[in-house]
Amino acid sequence: MPRPVKCRKVCHFPNVLEFLPSDDNEKKAPIVLSVDEYETIRLLDKKGYSQEQCAVSMQIARTTVQRIYEIARKKIADALIDGYPLRIEGGDIRICNGQSNNCNLGGCYKQEIYQKYAAKKGECTMRVAVTYENGQIFQHFGHTETFKIYDVQEGKVVHSEVVDTNGNGHGALAGVLNALNADVLICGGIGGGAQTALAAAGIKLFGGVSGNADEAVEAFMKGTLDYNADVKCSHHEHNHGEGHTCGMHGCGSHSCH
Repeated sequence: MPRPVKCRKVCHFPNVLEFLPSDDNEKKAPIVLSVDEYETIRLLDKKGYSQEQCAVSMQIARTTVQRIYEIARKKIADALIDGYPLRIEGGDIRICNGQSNNCNLGGCYKQEIYQKYAAKKGECTMRVAVTYENGQIFQHFGHTETFKIYDVQEGKVVHSEVVDTNGNGHGALAGVLNALNADVLICGGIGGGAQTALAAAGIKLFGGVSGNADEAVEAFMKGTLDYNADVKCSHHEHNHGEGHTCGMHGCGSHSCH
């Protein structure tokens, strides 16, 4: 019986999920790069980590890093040389919430957030996060500079505060929400990549909401919140979420979630 695959920790979800050749007349089937394969490219080639450092960050063996990296490089080479579309999705991964002491080899912005907000949240508390600006629901998830978080117990808000996103955007914001121990996100527009990242982090999405943030949370608690289950973000992406929003094993009952 084969050994079960160990989940690979990734810092954040990719901001861009699909790359297309400018001359795509042949409509070739895309080459699929998994998120853990993407992470080895980001850490080794972009960040300049050694394979040992990459293994520590992803919490897997160095030999596993080497194997994943070789597969990723081959896929990217095939896409570039033969002109295939490249799509990033899937993989046995979990989004980092800053809980690990060796997260990002020290200095991870999510560590401080996790340490602060994990202690504050009680067992019977639901934490609702809202993209926030001047009392209103900010309409583009990937560009939100602050979240307002609400701790809800027995249908009442017992605590709320505004939290800075530390300048992070798009895929990285799912990690911020994960570090905040958020259970629910209420927002306006949101792209397919961010939706996938939220699903991987186990955060329930209520998108397509506008208006006053406090009133939206009140409506959510009463079960009357007007939201769009099929929300799409028109600011960027090319319907990347269509057809593969739940390409992540973490979207279901897989042990990586």
